[in-house]
Formats: sequence, structure tokens, C-alpha cells
Amino acid sequence: MRLTTFVRKLLGVKELIVQGVEIDAEKEQTLVVDVRPRWRRVRCSGCGERAPQYDALAARRWRHLPFGGWSIDLRYAPRRVQCKRCGIGAEQVPWAVGSVTRFSEALEEMAAYLATVADRTTVTRLLGIHWRSVGSIIERVVARRLDPDRLDGIRWIGVDEFGYRKRHRYLTLVVDHERRRVVWSVKGRGHEALGSFFDALGAERVAKLESATIDMAGGYIKALRERAPHVEIVFDRFHVQRLASDALDEVRRSLVRTEEDPETARAIKGTRYALQRNPWDLSRSEKGKLCQVQRHNASLYRAYLLKETLARALDYKQPKRARDALDDWLAWASRSKLRPFAKAARTIREHKQGILAYIRMRLTNGLVEGINNRIRVIARRAYGFHSAEALIAMIFLGCGGIQLKPTLPKPT
Repeated sequence: MRLTTFVRKLLGVKELIVQGVEIDAEKEQTLVVDVRPRWRRVRCSGCGERAPQYDALAARRWRHLPFGGWSIDLRYAPRRVQCKRCGIGAEQVPWAVGSVTRFSEALEEMAAYLATVADRTTVTRLLGIHWRSVGSIIERVVARRLDPDRLDGIRWIGVDEFGYRKRHRYLTLVVDHERRRVVWSVKGRGHEALGSFFDALGAERVAKLESATIDMAGGYIKALRERAPHVEIVFDRFHVQRLASDALDEVRRSLVRTEEDPETARAIKGTRYALQRNPWDLSRSEKGKLCQVQRHNASLYRAYLLKETLARALDYKQPKRARDALDDWLAWASRSKLRPFAKAARTIREHKQGILAYIRMRLTNGLVEGINNRIRVIARRAYGFHSAEALIAMIFLGCGGIQLKPTLPKPT
């Protein structure tokens, strides 16, 4: 096998001819491979169509995937073309996408893949590229691989916010429940941030929306009611139950503050996990603490029963039974003489229709919260993001349905 044939197979790029190989005299452990496209007629790098040659540019290099401890640069003098559609530009080459990148397509795919499972410092060490180049590569890969039709056919969406930096720096995320991926993300939160999503959708696609799962944030509710009043709002069950859990915790803390006996206050303080956990998950000692609360602290046990009763009301699958149970709970919470639960009852009564919509549709923001956890891992792996745009690119790369095709060895 000739050396040029061996190198061509090693590079793994189709439609490429190797003309020569040499060791770079200036850079240590760097192979320079002289290549050219296999096709004879030049093509425009913008649209890929054949176009007449304009003139030739100076020879340039593209960094390819490393081999062992050696870096590999592809060297070629691209020609300029005069395209009817794109104007004057560089020719298309089979080993890279576009005319501005300094890296081969195989290296960019590998860098994007590694960025989803490792931090950028590790990517730079494995591929021998600069830290900032990793971010540029991610943005280019997302720009060309993200589905341009991702906003078509959306019926059920989930909306949530993600805090990516201190001092209230947030992103708004919109998730497609059916395709289980992020379809929109923008800097900011609230009414204006979600309004930009409806601007991107357009009136025709907004009309096809059926439901939206959200928490009880007023900004998102306002945007949905103004921009898509026909969409059924479904309040996430977790946030509804959290109202009761927070009210229970507030009752317990107030009792600890007002209790004069230090031993009794310490005992009430130690009941937190027994009161908040599911009854079927309680250990023997926690069951004992709950029995002590029932015997000696009627108001705290009443708060515990209110929390559990709300959860059971949301377990009903029949809308009428759920409505009746929720009405009974609202009446009980309002007259329970527990101020935190009276406040929670007012909030639940205000959002009652959206809560009952969960009973009919059984849609929650669980998918969105799961994606939020994945984004949290991405942010921690990168030790935070200073730029919202960089984080949005990583969100689409990892949670936007992009299928990467890195060059990996076949298992044996």
C-alpha cells in the first residue's frame, strides 16, 4: 500500500486525494498532509453548487483529528469562485464545512461530542486546540446541525427558567413534550422572554398550540394569556404540592420559635423529615416521631394532614372527584386557623382551573425539571458560564435533539 493511500484511509475523509506528507519543521510532532478535492469542477462553499473559478488563494491549513501524539494539519490552496447565488467566495472542500473554519469537520464533530461529556480543558488536551476554539466550534456545530423545523408541529410545551449566574441571571427554556427536547431558549425570564418565543413561532404555529405546563410564575401566565389565550395552562403538580409542603414547614418553624421549653422545641425541630417524607418511605424512628406529633401537637399534625390530603386529591384520575376533593381541601385549609395554609389555599383557589387541567391531561413539568438538571450538570462541568449565548449553544447541543456523528473506533 502506498503511503498516500494509507494516509487517505487514515484521515477517513471521502472525496479527498492525498498528494504528499511531511513533518512540520517548526512545530513538534505535527504532520502536514497536502490534499485536494477529488472532484474536478469547483463548488461554492456557501451553497455547494458548481461555480466558475475566480482565482486561487494562498495555501492554508485545517487542523484534523490527532493520531497518537501527533497533530495532523491538512494543507491546500483553495480557489475562489464566482457563484450566482452567493457571490464571490472560497470553494467547498470535502474535509471542512464553510470557508471560515480552521478545523476539519471530523475534528469539530469530535470536539462537540467531547464537550457534552467532559469539560473544555479536557477537550483542549485531547484534541490539541485552544480553549476558546472549543466554544466557537460548538456554536458552528449547533448552527448547522440544529433542526430548523423544530418549531413546527408543536402542541404541548413546558416552560421553565434556569438561573445560570448570580445576581438573578436567568434563561427561559421551552421544551416540546412530545419530542422531549428543548426547542427554544432565550436570555431573561417572565413575560417578555416567553413573548419572544411566540414571536418566533408566528401566528399560524401559535394557533396549533394546545397546552403549556408551567409553574405559577406570573410573567409566564401573563404571556400565555395575552399571546395564546386558547392554550390550556397546566400547573405543575410538584409546585402545587410544594405550596403545602412549604406551609407545613412554616408552621413547624413558628412552633419552634414560640416554644418556651428547649427540649420540646428541639423535638419539634427534629420532626422535619418525618413530616415531609411520603408515608410509605418513613423509617421506624420517623413513624415514632409522627406518633408523638399526633399525641402532643394538634396544630402541627393538622398541618401534616393538610399536606397529605392535598397530595391525595391530586392523585384522583376522575376530574369530578378531584374537583370535589380539592374544594373540600380549600374549605378545610381556609378554616384551619393555620395562616400559612390559608395563604396557600388562596393561591390554589386562584389557579384552580390550571391545577384541575393536570387531572385531565396528567402533564407535568417533570420533563422540564429533568432537562434543568442536565443543564445544571453542564454548567457545573464548565464551572459556570459568563455568556448566556455560550450556555444556550451548549443547551441545544446536549438537549436540543442534535445527533452528533464523531469518528469513533468500531468495537471488536
